[in-house]
Amino acid sequence: MDQNERIQAVSNFLLQSPPGEINDVLNDVRNIIADDDALQDGILPSLREYNIQQFTTVSVPGTEHQSIISEAARVPDIDTDEGRFLDPRSKTSFVFDHLTLEASDSQPYEIDEQHEPLREALQNASLTYLTGHFHDGTVSIFAPAGPSEEFIMQVVANKYNPTNFWSGRWRSEYAIDLAEKKVKGRILVNVHYYEQGNVQLETKHNISFNIPPTVASAVPATAATKILALIAEEEGKYQVSLNETYTEMSEKTFKGLRRALPLTRQKLDWDKVTGYKLGAELSSSKGLFGGSS
Repeated sequence: MDQNERIQAVSNFLLQSPPGEINDVLNDVRNIIADDDALQDGILPSLREYNIQQFTTVSVPGTEHQSIISEAARVPDIDTDEGRFLDPRSKTSFVFDHLTLEASDSQPYEIDEQHEPLREALQNASLTYLTGHFHDGTVSIFAPAGPSEEFIMQVVANKYNPTNFWSGRWRSEYAIDLAEKKVKGRILVNVHYYEQGNVQLETKHNISFNIPPTVASAVPATAATKILALIAEEEGKYQVSLNETYTEMSEKTFKGLRRALPLTRQKLDWDKVTGYKLGAELSSSKGLFGGSS
Protein backbone atom coordinates (compact mmCIF):
# COMPACT_ATOMS: atom_id res chain seq x y z
CA MET A 1 0.00 0.00 0.00
CA ASP A 2 1.51 3.34 -1.05
CA GLN A 3 1.35 6.62 0.90
CA ASN A 4 -1.76 7.91 -0.85
CA GLU A 5 -3.65 4.70 -0.17
CA ARG A 6 -2.66 4.81 3.49
CA ILE A 7 -3.83 8.42 3.80
CA GLN A 8 -7.14 7.50 2.17
CA ALA A 9 -7.55 4.63 4.63
CA VAL A 10 -6.82 6.95 7.55
CA SER A 11 -9.31 9.51 6.19
CA ASN A 12 -12.02 6.84 6.07
CA PHE A 13 -11.30 5.90 9.68
CA LEU A 14 -11.59 9.54 10.74
CA LEU A 15 -14.96 10.01 9.04
CA GLN A 16 -16.29 7.05 11.07
CA SER A 17 -14.96 8.36 14.39
CA PRO A 18 -17.46 8.05 17.28
CA PRO A 19 -18.55 11.23 19.09
CA GLY A 20 -15.68 12.93 20.91
CA GLU A 21 -13.14 10.30 19.89
CA ILE A 22 -11.64 11.66 16.68
CA ASN A 23 -8.38 12.62 18.42
CA ASP A 24 -8.09 9.08 19.82
CA VAL A 25 -8.62 7.67 16.33
CA LEU A 26 -6.08 10.08 14.88
CA ASN A 27 -3.45 9.13 17.46
CA ASP A 28 -4.08 5.45 16.82
CA VAL A 29 -3.57 5.73 13.05
CA ARG A 30 -0.54 8.04 13.06
CA ASN A 31 1.79 5.05 12.81
CA ILE A 32 0.16 4.05 9.52
CA ILE A 33 1.57 7.18 7.88
CA ALA A 34 4.67 7.79 10.02
CA ASP A 35 4.91 11.32 8.58
CA ASP A 36 2.97 13.97 10.50
CA ASP A 37 3.30 16.65 7.81
CA ALA A 38 1.95 14.35 5.10
CA LEU A 39 -0.74 13.13 7.47
CA GLN A 40 -1.89 16.65 8.31
CA ASP A 41 -2.12 17.71 4.66
CA GLY A 42 -3.76 14.47 3.60
CA ILE A 43 -6.51 14.33 6.22
CA LEU A 44 -7.49 18.01 6.20
CA PRO A 45 -10.33 17.51 3.65
CA SER A 46 -11.74 14.69 5.78
CA LEU A 47 -11.49 16.80 8.92
CA ARG A 48 -13.44 19.57 7.19
CA GLU A 49 -16.11 17.10 6.14
CA TYR A 50 -16.27 15.54 9.61
CA ASN A 51 -16.53 18.85 11.47
CA ILE A 52 -19.28 20.13 9.17
CA GLN A 53 -21.28 16.89 9.24
CA GLN A 54 -20.99 16.44 13.00
CA PHE A 55 -21.91 20.04 13.90
CA THR A 56 -18.63 20.63 15.69
CA THR A 57 -18.92 23.49 18.17
CA VAL A 58 -16.41 26.27 18.77
CA SER A 59 -16.04 29.22 21.11
CA VAL A 60 -16.07 32.40 19.05
CA PRO A 61 -13.69 35.16 20.19
CA GLY A 62 -15.56 37.94 21.98
CA THR A 63 -18.60 35.81 22.85
CA GLU A 64 -19.63 33.72 25.85
CA HIS A 65 -21.37 30.99 23.89
CA GLN A 66 -20.46 28.35 21.35
CA SER A 67 -21.34 28.30 17.68
CA ILE A 68 -21.99 25.40 15.31
CA ILE A 69 -19.77 24.58 12.35
CA SER A 70 -22.05 23.40 9.54
CA GLU A 71 -22.93 23.86 5.91
CA ALA A 72 -25.63 26.37 6.88
CA ALA A 73 -23.03 28.38 8.82
CA ARG A 74 -20.57 28.58 5.95
CA VAL A 75 -20.11 32.11 4.63
CA PRO A 76 -20.26 31.92 0.81
CA ASP A 77 -17.69 33.32 -1.60
CA ILE A 78 -14.88 33.23 0.95
CA ASP A 79 -11.65 31.66 -0.30
CA THR A 80 -9.59 30.54 2.70
CA ASP A 81 -7.96 27.22 3.52
CA GLU A 82 -9.96 26.83 6.72
CA GLY A 83 -13.19 28.55 5.69
CA ARG A 84 -15.18 31.40 7.22
CA PHE A 85 -18.32 30.66 9.21
CA LEU A 86 -21.17 32.67 10.67
CA ASP A 87 -22.25 32.94 14.28
CA PRO A 88 -25.74 34.43 13.82
CA ARG A 89 -26.25 34.91 17.54
CA SER A 90 -23.40 37.41 17.85
CA LYS A 91 -23.69 38.58 14.23
CA THR A 92 -20.03 37.85 13.55
CA SER A 93 -18.10 35.73 11.09
CA PHE A 94 -14.86 33.93 11.89
CA VAL A 95 -12.19 31.67 10.45
CA PHE A 96 -12.28 28.10 11.73
CA ASP A 97 -9.22 25.86 11.79
CA HIS A 98 -10.40 22.29 11.21
CA LEU A 99 -7.22 20.83 12.68
CA THR A 100 -6.92 22.81 15.92
CA LEU A 101 -10.71 23.35 16.22
CA GLU A 102 -10.15 27.02 17.05
CA ALA A 103 -11.87 30.17 15.78
CA SER A 104 -10.01 33.36 14.90
CA ASP A 105 -10.30 36.63 12.99
CA SER A 106 -13.77 37.45 14.28
CA GLN A 107 -15.46 40.21 12.25
CA PRO A 108 -18.89 41.89 12.29
CA TYR A 109 -21.33 40.37 9.82
CA GLU A 110 -24.02 42.33 8.01
CA ILE A 111 -27.37 40.73 8.75
CA ASP A 112 -30.60 40.66 6.77
CA GLU A 113 -32.81 43.16 8.63
CA GLN A 114 -35.96 41.81 6.97
CA HIS A 115 -35.60 38.33 8.51
CA GLU A 116 -33.87 39.26 11.76
CA PRO A 117 -37.00 39.73 13.97
CA LEU A 118 -38.18 36.17 13.36
CA ARG A 119 -34.66 34.74 13.37
CA GLU A 120 -33.97 36.33 16.75
CA ALA A 121 -37.34 35.17 18.10
CA LEU A 122 -36.56 31.60 17.00
CA GLN A 123 -33.12 31.92 18.59
CA ASN A 124 -34.60 32.99 21.94
CA ALA A 125 -37.27 30.29 21.88
CA SER A 126 -34.73 27.62 20.93
CA LEU A 127 -32.42 28.63 23.78
CA THR A 128 -35.30 28.19 26.21
CA TYR A 129 -36.09 24.83 24.63
CA LEU A 130 -32.45 23.80 24.87
CA THR A 131 -32.27 24.58 28.58
CA GLY A 132 -35.35 22.50 29.30
CA HIS A 133 -34.48 19.42 27.24
CA PHE A 134 -30.70 19.04 26.98
CA HIS A 135 -28.00 18.72 29.63
CA ASP A 136 -25.46 20.52 27.51
CA GLY A 137 -26.31 21.70 24.02
CA THR A 138 -25.72 24.37 21.39
CA VAL A 139 -28.21 25.85 18.95
CA SER A 140 -27.91 28.17 15.97
CA ILE A 141 -30.67 29.78 13.90
CA PHE A 142 -29.80 30.92 10.38
CA ALA A 143 -31.87 33.37 8.32
CA PRO A 144 -32.94 32.43 4.78
CA ALA A 145 -30.22 32.68 2.15
CA GLY A 146 -30.74 33.46 -1.51
CA PRO A 147 -34.25 32.81 -2.87
CA SER A 148 -35.08 30.42 -0.01
CA GLU A 149 -37.55 31.43 2.70
CA GLU A 150 -36.42 28.71 5.09
CA PHE A 151 -34.98 29.50 8.49
CA ILE A 152 -32.51 26.78 9.51
CA MET A 153 -32.41 25.59 13.12
CA GLN A 154 -29.53 23.34 14.18
CA VAL A 155 -29.02 21.70 17.56
CA VAL A 156 -26.12 19.59 18.79
CA ALA A 157 -25.66 18.05 22.23
CA ASN A 158 -22.68 15.93 23.25
CA LYS A 159 -22.16 13.66 26.23
CA TYR A 160 -18.73 12.12 26.69
CA ASN A 161 -18.02 9.65 29.49
CA PRO A 162 -14.69 7.93 28.72
CA THR A 163 -14.35 6.80 32.35
CA ASN A 164 -17.34 4.55 31.80
CA PHE A 165 -16.48 3.79 28.16
CA TRP A 166 -19.31 5.52 26.33
CA SER A 167 -20.01 8.67 24.34
CA GLY A 168 -22.98 10.10 22.48
CA ARG A 169 -24.13 12.90 20.22
CA TRP A 170 -27.56 14.26 19.33
CA ARG A 171 -27.95 16.38 16.20
CA SER A 172 -31.15 17.84 14.86
CA GLU A 173 -31.76 20.19 11.97
CA TYR A 174 -34.99 21.86 10.83
CA ALA A 175 -35.99 23.98 7.84
CA ILE A 176 -38.77 26.30 9.00
CA ASP A 177 -40.78 27.92 6.21
CA LEU A 178 -43.62 30.16 7.37
CA ALA A 179 -44.57 31.06 3.81
CA GLU A 180 -45.24 27.40 3.02
CA LYS A 181 -46.38 26.74 6.62
CA LYS A 182 -44.09 23.72 6.78
CA VAL A 183 -41.29 22.34 8.96
CA LYS A 184 -38.98 19.63 7.63
CA GLY A 185 -36.17 18.19 9.67
CA ARG A 186 -34.07 15.28 10.75
CA ILE A 187 -32.67 13.87 13.97
CA LEU A 188 -29.36 12.01 14.06
CA VAL A 189 -28.19 10.11 17.13
CA ASN A 190 -24.79 8.45 17.59
CA VAL A 191 -23.88 6.42 20.67
CA HIS A 192 -20.71 4.40 21.26
CA TYR A 193 -20.21 1.79 23.99
CA TYR A 194 -16.75 0.28 24.19
CA GLU A 195 -16.29 -1.43 27.54
CA GLN A 196 -14.86 -4.88 26.73
CA GLY A 197 -16.29 -4.57 23.25
CA ASN A 198 -17.30 -2.11 20.56
CA VAL A 199 -20.96 -1.33 19.91
CA GLN A 200 -22.21 1.71 18.02
CA LEU A 201 -25.74 2.96 17.52
CA GLU A 202 -26.39 5.31 14.60
CA THR A 203 -29.92 6.44 13.81
CA LYS A 204 -31.58 8.93 11.48
CA HIS A 205 -35.18 10.04 11.80
CA ASN A 206 -36.94 12.41 9.38
CA ILE A 207 -39.63 14.79 10.62
CA SER A 208 -42.19 16.79 8.66
CA PHE A 209 -45.24 18.68 9.91
CA ASN A 210 -47.43 21.62 9.00
CA ILE A 211 -47.47 24.95 10.81
CA PRO A 212 -51.04 26.00 11.68
CA PRO A 213 -52.07 29.17 9.83
CA THR A 214 -52.71 31.01 13.10
CA VAL A 215 -49.12 30.30 14.15
CA ALA A 216 -47.61 31.27 10.81
CA SER A 217 -49.40 34.63 10.89
CA ALA A 218 -48.64 35.41 14.55
CA VAL A 219 -46.09 37.95 15.72
CA PRO A 220 -42.51 36.59 15.69
CA ALA A 221 -42.24 35.87 19.44
CA THR A 222 -45.53 33.94 19.53
CA ALA A 223 -44.85 32.09 16.29
CA ALA A 224 -41.38 31.07 17.44
CA THR A 225 -42.61 29.78 20.81
CA LYS A 226 -45.36 27.68 19.24
CA ILE A 227 -43.08 26.29 16.53
CA LEU A 228 -40.56 25.19 19.16
CA ALA A 229 -43.41 23.56 21.09
CA LEU A 230 -44.30 21.55 17.98
CA ILE A 231 -40.65 20.55 17.50
CA ALA A 232 -40.43 19.53 21.16
CA GLU A 233 -43.50 17.32 20.71
CA GLU A 234 -41.98 15.56 17.69
CA GLU A 235 -38.64 15.06 19.38
CA GLY A 236 -40.38 13.76 22.47
CA LYS A 237 -42.14 11.10 20.38
CA TYR A 238 -38.83 10.05 18.90
CA GLN A 239 -37.21 9.86 22.32
CA VAL A 240 -39.98 7.53 23.48
CA SER A 241 -39.51 5.36 20.37
CA LEU A 242 -35.78 5.12 21.09
CA ASN A 243 -36.47 4.01 24.65
CA GLU A 244 -38.87 1.35 23.38
CA THR A 245 -36.24 0.17 20.89
CA TYR A 246 -33.64 -0.15 23.63
CA THR A 247 -36.07 -2.24 25.68
CA GLU A 248 -36.86 -4.44 22.67
CA MET A 249 -33.16 -4.98 21.95
CA SER A 250 -32.37 -5.79 25.57
CA GLU A 251 -35.25 -8.22 26.12
CA LYS A 252 -35.44 -9.90 22.71
CA THR A 253 -32.79 -9.07 20.12
CA PHE A 254 -29.68 -9.54 22.24
CA LYS A 255 -31.15 -12.58 23.96
CA GLY A 256 -31.70 -14.11 20.55
CA LEU A 257 -27.95 -13.99 19.97
CA ARG A 258 -27.28 -16.16 23.03
CA ARG A 259 -28.05 -19.83 23.63
CA ALA A 260 -31.00 -20.40 25.88
CA LEU A 261 -29.25 -23.46 27.32
CA PRO A 262 -25.62 -24.60 27.55
CA LEU A 263 -24.42 -27.48 25.40
CA THR A 264 -25.62 -29.95 28.04
CA ARG A 265 -29.20 -28.77 27.28
CA GLN A 266 -29.74 -28.62 31.04
CA LYS A 267 -30.78 -25.53 32.97
CA LEU A 268 -28.59 -24.41 35.82
CA ASP A 269 -30.14 -25.08 39.23
CA TRP A 270 -29.36 -21.78 40.94
CA ASP A 271 -30.66 -22.98 44.29
CA LYS A 272 -28.15 -25.82 44.21
CA VAL A 273 -25.25 -23.57 43.24
CA THR A 274 -24.88 -22.31 46.81
CA GLY A 275 -24.16 -25.88 47.89
CA TYR A 276 -21.43 -26.57 45.34
CA LYS A 277 -17.88 -26.99 46.57
CA LEU A 278 -15.43 -25.13 44.39
CA GLY A 279 -12.86 -27.90 43.97
CA ALA A 280 -15.15 -30.88 44.04
CA GLU A 281 -18.78 -30.93 43.00
CA LEU A 282 -18.57 -27.81 40.81
CA SER A 283 -15.50 -29.02 38.93
CA SER A 284 -16.97 -32.49 38.53
CA SER A 285 -20.00 -31.04 36.77
CA LYS A 286 -17.99 -30.86 33.58
CA GLY A 287 -19.86 -29.31 30.74
CA LEU A 288 -22.36 -27.50 32.92
CA PHE A 289 -21.04 -24.09 31.90
CA GLY A 290 -19.03 -25.18 28.90
CA GLY A 291 -20.05 -23.90 25.53
CA SER A 292 -22.39 -21.15 26.70
CA SER A 293 -21.90 -17.90 24.87
